[in-house]
Amino acid sequence: MGNLLKNIGGDKSLWAILALLALFSFLPVYSASSNLANLYGRSTFTLLMKHAVHLVMGFSIIYAVHKIDYNKFKALSWITLPIVIFLLIVTLAQGTTIGGANASRWIRVPFVGFSFQTSTLASVVLMVYVARYLAKIKDKAITFKESFIEMWLPVGVVLILIFPANLSTAAIIFSMVLMLVFLGGYPIKYTLTIVGAGALFVVLFFLTAKAFPNAFPNRVDTWISRIENFSNKEDTEEDYQIERAKTAIASGELFGLGPGKSVQKNFLPQSSSDFIYAIIVEEWGLVVGISIILFYLLILFRLIIILNKSETVFGKLLVAGVGLPIIFQALINMAVAVELFPVTGQTLPLISSGGTSIWMTCLAFGIILSVSKAQKRNTEKLSKNNTEMVV
Repeated sequence: MGNLLKNIGGDKSLWAILALLALFSFLPVYSASSNLANLYGRSTFTLLMKHAVHLVMGFSIIYAVHKIDYNKFKALSWITLPIVIFLLIVTLAQGTTIGGANASRWIRVPFVGFSFQTSTLASVVLMVYVARYLAKIKDKAITFKESFIEMWLPVGVVLILIFPANLSTAAIIFSMVLMLVFLGGYPIKYTLTIVGAGALFVVLFFLTAKAFPNAFPNRVDTWISRIENFSNKEDTEEDYQIERAKTAIASGELFGLGPGKSVQKNFLPQSSSDFIYAIIVEEWGLVVGISIILFYLLILFRLIIILNKSETVFGKLLVAGVGLPIIFQALINMAVAVELFPVTGQTLPLISSGGTSIWMTCLAFGIILSVSKAQKRNTEKLSKNNTEMVV
C-alpha cells in the first residue's frame, strides 16, 4: 500500500477529493439501489458490489492514465477519433428504441457482456483532439477553410452522430467545444459562423423530423415535451420524476431524514443515477447537499491551479477541455433535481451508479493528473538543477 501511494503522482489534493466523493457514493447508491433491487428481483448488496467494481476499475484507469506523458495524448486523440466515429455509427445504426423513441446510445461489447455508452468516450476524445489542434495553431494565422477541415468537420461528424439519440449530450459537448475554442484564442468571427451553422442544422433537423416522423420516432416530440413541461411548470406525467425529486429535496430539510430512510427512492425510476442528488438531500439534508456542491467547486479550484501551472499551451487546454465538462455535468445534474434545468439524463460524476460514466470521468481525471504530474516533475528538475548550480 505504501509503495502504491508513493507511486501516485500529480495533485494530491485532487486525488483526495476524488477518493472522498467515491467513498461517499456508496451510501446513497446503496440506499437508492433498493428500488432497482425490488424492481428486477436482485440483491441490493449485489448492486452495491457492482458499483464498487466500477469505481475500482475507474480508479485503476486514473492510475494507469496519469502515468502516461500527457503530450502523447496528442497522437492518441488523432488515432482514436476515427475509431470513436466508427463506434458512434455502429451505435446509431442499431436503431434501438425505448417506448417507440430512438435511444441508440449504447453498444454491447462482444464476448464481455456489458454495454458501453459511446457518446461519453467520444466527448473525452473530442475535447483532447480540439485541444491538440488549438495548441498547434496558437499564434499562427489560419483560414476558416483550414480550421473547418481539420477541427470543425470532425467535431460536426461526432455531434451529428450523437444528436439524434441524445440531444442533451450533443448540446453539452458543443457548448464545451465553444468554451475551449474561446479559451484557445480561436477567432470569434469564425466561432460565430459555426454557431450560426449549428443553429441552422438544429432547425432543419426538427423540420425534417416533423415532416418524416418515422426517421426519428417520437424523438423530437420528447424534446419538445420536456421543454414545454419545464416552461409551463404544470404537473404532468412527463415531469413526474422532477416532481418526485423536488419532494425528496423538500422532505430532507436541513439535516435529512437519515441514512437509508428516503421515501422517494421508491418512486424515482433513476434514483441511483440521474436523480441521486435528490436522494442525497432527502437522506442527509441541505447541509450535505451544499457540501457536495462545494466539493465540485473545490475540484474546479484545483483544475484552475493545475491549468495555471502548466508550462505548455496544450497542457492548459487539455485540463480545461476534459475537466470543465465534468464540473458542468455535475452542476446540470443538480440543477435538474431542483428544476432549474430541463431533464437531461446527465449523471452526477463519481457519485451516481453506472459503469461508462464513471470510467470516462476517471479517464478525464487521469489525463488531468498526468498534466499535474509533469508539472511536479519539471519543478523537481528545476529545483535539483538550482541546487547543483549553488554547490
